Amino acid sequence: MRSIILAAALAALQSFSPMAFADKGGSCHFHGKAPATEAVVTDCANQRRDALVKAGKLESSWQSARLGALELVDGKKGKEWKATFTNPAANDKTKQNLYVFFSHPGNFIAANFTGQ
Repeated sequence: MRSIILAAALAALQSFSPMAFADKGGSCHFHGKAPATEAVVTDCANQRRDALVKAGKLESSWQSARLGALELVDGKKGKEWKATFTNPAANDKTKQNLYVFFSHPGNFIAANFTGQ
């Protein structure tokens, strides 16, 4: 009887694990130092943009913004991917470009409107 209760309690606790609450951007987390491909970074950049819109950190008009440039740049800790989204419909004209940075293996670093 005790083992049945223990098994039920463990099953209930697993449903509340952090994995159950992972957002869509959770699939863009990589281990190791293998460089990510452009296709992987493009997908992760789109996921990150969508997550920022969903969280209310970007206007809803950013949902339809397309990825313009994707380039490998020299960052503070080595090579980084820099993805640039342009949104001509942005209310603040000084914030029409969104820059999303990823490590060379593809992990999210930061997003900003300055590109630095």
